[in-house]
Amino acid sequence: MTVALFRDGDDPAVLARLHAASFPDAWDAKAIAALLATPGTFAHWNDDGFVLARVAAQEGEILTLAVNPAARGRGLGRALLTAALDTAARMGAAAMFLEVGADNPAALALYATLGFVRVGERKGYYRGRDARVLRLPLPGKLA
Repeated sequence: MTVALFRDGDDPAVLARLHAASFPDAWDAKAIAALLATPGTFAHWNDDGFVLARVAAQEGEILTLAVNPAARGRGLGRALLTAALDTAARMGAAAMFLEVGADNPAALALYATLGFVRVGERKGYYRGRDARVLRLPLPGKLA
């Protein structure tokens, strides 16, 4: 599965459309562009999904992972995450963190297969829904 690094000059509206297809509280193009403009922030994408992440002070964070519902279950989420983990490691991150809905078994299973482990919980993080905080030492299990 081919994913590409989102480059300066690429249109963040493309990512906003993918986010809107994946989440009820989607980020618009302006919000995505603002995140991409911050130091250490990057995205990998293809026509059916993207991952937005950042690295600061040897810690990486997955900000969002969006996969078009029609494309789920085909390995795209794993390919996007693998690309982000590799980029974060090359940027000097020693670990990657993320928050995920505690009520999202598909995402939790994906993260577990990559080696992420639960290190905390945020009550009501997603508009009343709990989130799990996960961590993966880098380089992680990228196979």
